[in-house]
Amino acid sequence: MTTLFDPVKAGDIDLANRIVMAPLTRNRSPRAVPAPITATYYEQRASAGLIITEATAITQQGQGYADVPGLYSDEQLAGWKHVTDKVHAAGGKIVVQLWHVGRISHTSLQKDDGKPVAPSALRAKAKTYIIEDGKGKFVETSEPRALEIDELPGLVEDYRRAARAAIDNGFDGVEIHAANGYLIDQFLRSGSNHRTDEYGGVIENRIRLLGEVLDAITQEIGAGRTGIRISPVTPANDASDPDAQTLFEAVVQKLAQYPLAYVHIIEGATGGARDFKQGDTPFDYAALRRVYKEAGGRALWMANNGYDRALALKAVESGEADLIAFGKLYIANPDLVRRLRDDAPMNEPDQTTFYGGGEHGYTDYPFLADGSGHDGVAQRAS
Repeated sequence: MTTLFDPVKAGDIDLANRIVMAPLTRNRSPRAVPAPITATYYEQRASAGLIITEATAITQQGQGYADVPGLYSDEQLAGWKHVTDKVHAAGGKIVVQLWHVGRISHTSLQKDDGKPVAPSALRAKAKTYIIEDGKGKFVETSEPRALEIDELPGLVEDYRRAARAAIDNGFDGVEIHAANGYLIDQFLRSGSNHRTDEYGGVIENRIRLLGEVLDAITQEIGAGRTGIRISPVTPANDASDPDAQTLFEAVVQKLAQYPLAYVHIIEGATGGARDFKQGDTPFDYAALRRVYKEAGGRALWMANNGYDRALALKAVESGEADLIAFGKLYIANPDLVRRLRDDAPMNEPDQTTFYGGGEHGYTDYPFLADGSGHDGVAQRAS
């Protein structure tokens, strides 16, 4: 019987277990540069079968929040190289989540205070995080402008270039962020995509950009080092579509054309109810996976949202999922693999330290004592 703690191969990436650290925005990268403390943070969690980094902008245009990292300047890449070196030295595997926020941004974060971009000029009913007068605060997103069709090839090239930079700086692979109401998800959903050209209207057109991004990245670094994250029914960042089941079954049929490392599914509302639904009918995740497999898809199936130990064990042992991603539990428990294996007590996360700050609530959560006199306090950044 397969268990949560068994090794597995995700495409070209060998994983020591099936426990994944989910991407978690922490807003601790001033000037979009990963700091030395970030390397410590990820190094502490290297016992995960796979670490997926916090969402990382592929360009300045893709930035949507203050103090989140980027993957487009030499200084940013040097910061990430320090992270990947530390994680690999600790025996871990790490991929970077490639992010373009689209309309979930603010003019203060854009070049020359320009408008954010989106499939259509529709302002999201959502908030973002900016620094003003030295203090962080949440504000309404800015009104976007619609991307011109002749801008889209350059956008796809930005994804390709970021994927190449990731591999060149030590990442084991990349995860395409196509979830949570960000740019690719905005193209997928009829609630945010009102285009009338070949990138809007019918589902086939709305998934066109996703296909072009997949083509570019998999041709550049290989499908076996490429994963993708989707969130069929989340309302995050004003994401909506009246027929999510039909839409995302078409999406996974598209994904099945590529021998990807994994497909990462957020079940329900991101960070909220697992049984959240848009419309009158609950989303059928089992049917989604069945459609994927019937279309020839063979990537590992990663489940996410609200998993505890019992639910994770059951999902893997029953074959409902191949990998389980944990979010908030990983914030507070750097040694989560050990705690899950031993059914040990969990540290409680301090929500006041989730976004912004320094070591407190980031690298100072205690490890389990190892029985050798070590007090279990997390190591400090050096």
